[in-house]
Amino acid sequence: MTRITLKTLSYDDCTIGRLWCEDFQCMSLELPCLDNKQNVSCIPPGEYDYRLRFSPGKQTYVLELQNVPGRTYIQIHIGNYTSQIEGCILVGRGLTHLNDDAIIDVYDSASAMRELLAVAGEYGVIRIERD
Repeated sequence: MTRITLKTLSYDDCTIGRLWCEDFQCMSLELPCLDNKQNVSCIPPGEYDYRLRFSPGKQTYVLELQNVPGRTYIQIHIGNYTSQIEGCILVGRGLTHLNDDAIIDVYDSASAMRELLAVAGEYGVIRIERD
């Protein structure tokens, strides 16, 4: 079974992190911590099963987290900005500012996601830790 580790830091406007899966590493971007409220908060620390899933809405493959308390359809997917997140996790090669909202963004998300999908397999476990 494949294991993913995500270590995060939460700020007032976003949550950033470093994600590891085997030899692969990338950065992550989530919404801020707002008491695990659906669509507006980051994912709480814990260990969750995930599975590979084709997302009809995104027209691409995502990793979907299972059994997140009070939440459904939590995905790791492509994106750059917090405005593209509804409670999910974006991955990218690094952190930067890409737009004018003053909130940190991730870049090269599509290539980071392709590489993550190549090592993550069809199912596994993700452990989310918050510093």
